[in-house]
Amino acid sequence: MQRIRLRYTKRGRLRFTSHRDFQRAFERALRRAEVPMAYSAGFTPHPKVSYANAAPTGTGSEAEYLEIALTDARDPEKLRILLDESLPTGLDIVDAVEARTSGLADRLTASVWELRLDGVDPDEAARAVAAFNAAETVEVQRMTKNGVRTFDARAAVVELDRVDGTTTPSAEADRPTDQPCAILRLVVRHVTPAVRPDDVLSGLRAVADLAPPVPAAVTRLAQGLFDEETGTVTDPLAPDREAAAALTTAAPTAAAKASEPVGPA
Repeated sequence: MQRIRLRYTKRGRLRFTSHRDFQRAFERALRRAEVPMAYSAGFTPHPKVSYANAAPTGTGSEAEYLEIALTDARDPEKLRILLDESLPTGLDIVDAVEARTSGLADRLTASVWELRLDGVDPDEAARAVAAFNAAETVEVQRMTKNGVRTFDARAAVVELDRVDGTTTPSAEADRPTDQPCAILRLVVRHVTPAVRPDDVLSGLRAVADLAPPVPAAVTRLAQGLFDEETGTVTDPLAPDREAAAALTTAAPTAAAKASEPVGPA
């Protein structure tokens, strides 16, 4: 059984696609691309697809991950192209590697988010960010299936800054451009309970009365392991690429050793 790990996006209007909707679209794409999927056992077999830490409905993303199991080996890049062609524009398969290490989900410990706040003056946003960063705790509330839950949104935030420049390509082209716009960059650890971008926005409202006049456009730019030394979120597929490269390098060396004469000439 071969395992392939994929990175995909949710762009533009497809950000409103729920995780269940994406699952259905992806399984249709697997059938259209004639991927030799492995199936679970039991009375209702289903394709072996593992989804990891999906972004909330309504947010865009450049870094969603999943893993599929195949019964026959396929070239990851060719498979990526076939699946990408079988999905609607906006749900794009942008990277594929053969799984050569374990624990993909364990490497998704932090996310980088972009928050576009239309109608918010950048200087006002900078003051709110400074107030949030200076606070020891920022309590927010969220409605859950068990009722309203109160938790600290500050502890999970590694970095929150106002940034200059335009939004990423995944940001919505239909957003208004004739009014002030503040863009925030958020790095947050994946903790329990999970702290989402909307929780941080609630925290900004709590500590600085920052309330955007329209809903924020939120895009996940990356997710992976948080490197404490560099302060960056690393590529979770990098270990698989490194393992594949090491195997490719080792193969010619092993073949050369096998061809060496044994014993005296």
